[in-house]
Amino acid sequence: MPYPTLPVVLSAAAVLAACAPMSAQAPGDAGSHAMGFFVTSGNPGRGGDLGGIEGADRYCQALASGVGAGARIWRAYLSTVATVAGPPVNARDRIGTGPWYNAKGVLIARNVEELHGANHISKQTALTEKGEVLSGRGDAVNMHDILTGSLPDGRASAAAGDTTCGNWTHDGAGSALVGHHDRMGLDDSAAAKSWNSSHASRGCGMDALKATGGAGRLYCFAADTPAVPPAVPSGRAMGGASGY
Repeated sequence: MPYPTLPVVLSAAAVLAACAPMSAQAPGDAGSHAMGFFVTSGNPGRGGDLGGIEGADRYCQALASGVGAGARIWRAYLSTVATVAGPPVNARDRIGTGPWYNAKGVLIARNVEELHGANHISKQTALTEKGEVLSGRGDAVNMHDILTGSLPDGRASAAAGDTTCGNWTHDGAGSALVGHHDRMGLDDSAAAKSWNSSHASRGCGMDALKATGGAGRLYCFAADTPAVPPAVPSGRAMGGASGY
């Protein structure tokens, strides 16, 4: 005796959701990914003196821990120049391999190459560890300058003069390369729109950093490999129903 045919009623949305790849996410779409990128909500208190690059890393780690993301390994996106004590350090080489998502689960970049190419950093996506939008050009207080000490490709500069506030130990005289988190500047040049290498600061103290539209903030990236959510068994994608 043939088994009776069971009626199956599925909405078009349910079918599409079941058939869509689990890992797919369009840039700008919020998801359930762990935070791997943020702009610091403040400065440790001494402008460009971050306690060296190690102190900057500790600051990133502390801010991440404050919002429950301290289990990951956090690094400040900063470069340092060569000294008698050692070779230069490139920001791009110390932040892991990606991908990185902001506090809202929005994709920033899939890898280092995309980060330094067609990434998704903007005023709307360069959020703090608390998920807050920072003010930028056109707002009452402009704080779009982010300390990096880096060239557009994420490497340290070999130019004469200070580009890293004395490798992040000076809070007075000196200068540092900064980027614009809102991708906006005085004109439409590539430098004005650069997230990591727009111009040099006027100094390394907080007042000098504020004078060019900054607040001594940093980019922080998770340098470890993000955990991958477990895949949903195909037999459960349609509610776990089994056939005859």
